[in-house]
Amino acid sequence: MADALIHLEVVTPEGTFFDDNVSYVSLPGSLCPFTVLPGHAPLISSLDKGLITFEGQDGEGSILIKSGFVRVQDNKVTAAIEF
Repeated sequence: MADALIHLEVVTPEGTFFDDNVSYVSLPGSLCPFTVLPGHAPLISSLDKGLITFEGQDGEGSILIKSGFVRVQDNKVTAAIEF
């Protein structure tokens, strides 16, 4: 895993589902899928049904979602999702 990391927090109406540092995160954006790497420009996007994929300390992981929103700012990715 790369030295530069981003903090990924995935929240649901029930609470925090995932909260850890990752080297990248790919998201199912409403207009098109996109990947966030360290140093990414700030953005807010809606999310469609699909997979959020990431690489953390324990390897690659994924979360299947129905919909949501994501905010990227200062190497922090916060996704509010619905399963």
